[in-house]
Amino acid sequence: MKSTQFLSALFSLGLTAALAAEAAPVDLANPLQGTDSTPEFSHGNTFPAIALPFPMNAWAPYTQPAKDPFYYQYRQNKIRGIRQTHQPSPWIGDYANFSLMPVSGKLVVNEDDRASTFRHETETAHPGYYSVRLDTWKATAEVTPTERGACFRFSFDEAGDSYVVLDAFAGNSSVEIIPAENKIIGICRNNKGGVPENFANHFVIVFDRPFTSYGTWTPGAIQEGQATLADKHVGAYLKFDTSGNKSVSCKVASSYISPEQALLTLNREIGKADFDTIRKQAEAKWNETFSLIKVEGGTEEQQRTFYSAFYRSVIFPHRFFEYDAKDQPVYFSPFDGKLHKGYLYTDTGYWDTFRASHPLYNILFPEISGQIMQGILNAYEQSGYLPSWSSPGHRDCMIGNHAFSLLADAWVKGIRNFDGEKALAAMVHDANTQAPENCKAIGRDGAEFYKKSGFVPYPEFKESTAKTLEYAYNDFCAAVMAGSLGKNAEKESFAKSAMNYTNVLDGKAGFVRGRKADGEWCENFDPTEWGGPFTEGNSWHWTWSVFHDVPGLIKRLGGDKSFGEKLDGVFNTPPNVKVGTYGRMIHEMTEMVSANMGQYAHGNQPIQHMIYLYNYIGQPWKAQARVREVMARLYHSTPDGFCGDEDTGQMSAWYVFSAMGFYPMCPGTDEYLIGSPLFDKTTITLPDGKKFVVGARNNGPQRPYIGGGIFNGKAFDRSFLKHGEIMKGGELNFDMRSTTDHKWATAPEGLPSSGMSALAKPD
Repeated sequence: MKSTQFLSALFSLGLTAALAAEAAPVDLANPLQGTDSTPEFSHGNTFPAIALPFPMNAWAPYTQPAKDPFYYQYRQNKIRGIRQTHQPSPWIGDYANFSLMPVSGKLVVNEDDRASTFRHETETAHPGYYSVRLDTWKATAEVTPTERGACFRFSFDEAGDSYVVLDAFAGNSSVEIIPAENKIIGICRNNKGGVPENFANHFVIVFDRPFTSYGTWTPGAIQEGQATLADKHVGAYLKFDTSGNKSVSCKVASSYISPEQALLTLNREIGKADFDTIRKQAEAKWNETFSLIKVEGGTEEQQRTFYSAFYRSVIFPHRFFEYDAKDQPVYFSPFDGKLHKGYLYTDTGYWDTFRASHPLYNILFPEISGQIMQGILNAYEQSGYLPSWSSPGHRDCMIGNHAFSLLADAWVKGIRNFDGEKALAAMVHDANTQAPENCKAIGRDGAEFYKKSGFVPYPEFKESTAKTLEYAYNDFCAAVMAGSLGKNAEKESFAKSAMNYTNVLDGKAGFVRGRKADGEWCENFDPTEWGGPFTEGNSWHWTWSVFHDVPGLIKRLGGDKSFGEKLDGVFNTPPNVKVGTYGRMIHEMTEMVSANMGQYAHGNQPIQHMIYLYNYIGQPWKAQARVREVMARLYHSTPDGFCGDEDTGQMSAWYVFSAMGFYPMCPGTDEYLIGSPLFDKTTITLPDGKKFVVGARNNGPQRPYIGGGIFNGKAFDRSFLKHGEIMKGGELNFDMRSTTDHKWATAPEGLPSSGMSALAKPD
């Protein structure tokens, strides 16, 4: 982390808690958070997503060439257009995108030629509204979203030739201009994979007034007066008379089904409403969403960081369904290329988001979570596999079967508007099926060996130890599901394989390790070495990935004292890196070194839960201090506000939970582990209108330690909460202190439980 960033954090913590003025939450959230990123160093790898919560489409300015997945970089000074976007990560790429851009004085269409200089001082970004002054063209571009569409407004300073340029991007596209209806319809097919051959995004754009001339274009030529064009890369332009009215507005919607469906959506979501009306509706929707968690106290910067993180937490996953003429949900399936009824969500990686994002939805948005679960099973029906990383269909990225976690966690927490029997059948299938060669992320890579020997061997299978750990946790989730359904044979089988983590844990070394097919440990073990049997990390990061049996892990690592020393060792070991099979410093390594918290690499997912493990050994004060340190040092509302890839909401959801004071350490169970509440008061409004309040008396930047608690009028002396306790509503108040309290929540009955122990109880 830059020294200036650290000093800024300290300065913010020293500010008075009183805000100069009461700001609406939508005004506190900053879509530019995390946009100061490059492939070499990630401060989030985000773009300013102008969208509603869980949208089908988002909208964003782009400063880089359209093919560059790091397409909005805060340090650049030119904007090439405002694009429809679905990109979950620059490592996955964008798809189904097109852009609009105003130009004036002369007609230019290619993205390099039409790019305009801009200044951040004249750029405004809110979750539901974006505006930028385009200095080159002496014009202002504005956009405000609906779930599947948007309204644009382009304001030109001077009378003269004014144009709006549509770019349907490369990847086979087509446009048709309909002058009599002030309309453009088109198709863009650009994608980075995960789509069938008949994939297409149909869009419709309707302008608020006639244009005086028009044409189409390809990167090499402009066809004046031509109304239709289809080619590898096409676009269109419209010319407007701005001698009087200098403003041009348009309404946009798109569909994966048909142009008729796109027009139906436009009329349904926008209709006759003007730009300002849609903007007010977008802001109201965001304020309604943000009001589900009200924070009081803290500094203004902390509140800005919180609502920026809350915003990022609900930008993904994207809806992939639309509403037909009967107002019923329908979708074009990226898995079989056919039209289906029902729900589908996409553009998310469960390896990231099972940890905190989806548990957050289970509290705040159970209806949406249920739709996501239905969509997961729809993907299974249409492709033969549960999704792991979808964008929009299966993508060969990351490891594990974390749809198991999503389904089990939703089921355990009372979300049961999906077919539990089908979910379990899908788990049984995927757990016993070798991943196909073209997508190792679905099914199981190494399934046969894992079934026979209880681990995945290295080097026969890359990232094998990480896969073994993930499969063991996933099998725990499947056992939970089976037990709830009364399927005892499946429960026992999965519960047995959930203990397979022990097969890659070397008790003598005190770490998880790579293991060869003959059962011998891989030679030359170094816990700081990245890659090989590990995914985006090393053994210091992966040894803690036993979410479901922490007490068992503690026992196998020598007991409470030894385990505590091992946890301390994460922070006390220098942040040295052995690049291993990566062969070079990748950005995750650089970010860990920069954070300077030893081997703690918060910029990536495998270790993000590790701080909360102190609760299991009766040392909650260490978790409290470290959670506060991470929130203070590694999160800000600024363009450099993350310490690594934000990853479709997970890093943000970690902050949202941690700032509230508790965290879902093991999804698939009903426990949350207590950390250190950041704000004086946090009020969660639950779906039934009840409220769960977390209060922190005498709170402050130098008072992270809990000295006692009162829950609904009774003493609270444990370091965990139950899901049912939250959902019933109530008030949990903590007494915050500047010194450690070695008594609170340290008795055996105050410690969190093991998921495996809970699994052993009769259902």
